[in-house]
Amino acid sequence: MSFHESLLHILVADSAQLRSQLISTALSRRNGFHVSTCHLHFHEIAERVRSEPVDVLLAEVERHEDLEKDVEKLQQVHVTFPRLHMVLLASAYDQQLVTRAFRAGIRGLFCFSQGDFRSLCKCLQCVNRGEVWANSEQVNMLLDGVRHTSPTPGWNITSATGKSLLSPREGQVVALVADGLSNREIAAVLHLTENTVKKYVFRIFEKLGVSSRVELVRYAMASHEVRGMHSAVALS
Repeated sequence: MSFHESLLHILVADSAQLRSQLISTALSRRNGFHVSTCHLHFHEIAERVRSEPVDVLLAEVERHEDLEKDVEKLQQVHVTFPRLHMVLLASAYDQQLVTRAFRAGIRGLFCFSQGDFRSLCKCLQCVNRGEVWANSEQVNMLLDGVRHTSPTPGWNITSATGKSLLSPREGQVVALVADGLSNREIAAVLHLTENTVKKYVFRIFEKLGVSSRVELVRYAMASHEVRGMHSAVALS
């Protein structure tokens, strides 16, 4: 293995370029790290991932009020690049953010208030190995969220007149597709056959006029009718 191949390639994405530059400079000084930066915008991240080696995306959010919309951007990244490892660097978190972040495909949630720079480097290395980085409080928040929410929430997508375009079961399939699950994994969650899930996906494509899973998730997000974290959908 060459030296270049042994490097851990990190892309730091942030809305505040000065702060991200400070972090990227510090990471670059660590042996074995290669770091680049970009704005926290889906298209810019996608362009970088397609044009250069990226092992871990480190997304930093400076303002707490921006967390929800930035997590949605990262969910788009996860759907488009499901094998890309992602770490969210936040100044604070609560149960809703923890649950939403890990559902969006983020595999590490780090706060400098609870760990130093050396811990951040360890977090990036662990996530790159396919492990999940979460402290005991975050794990408890995830478990508590599982106990109090539906295990298979759905997305309600409506027309301009407010009419639901999908059945409750189809809404569940959309939510699981957005989580980055394969047809086989969706089948296991919903206790269906893989062939049945394929039929649901193709039917959803036809109803919404999309042709890929990425287009499906973008359509669902653009509808602004996401209800997966707020209401349970009855199982048929």
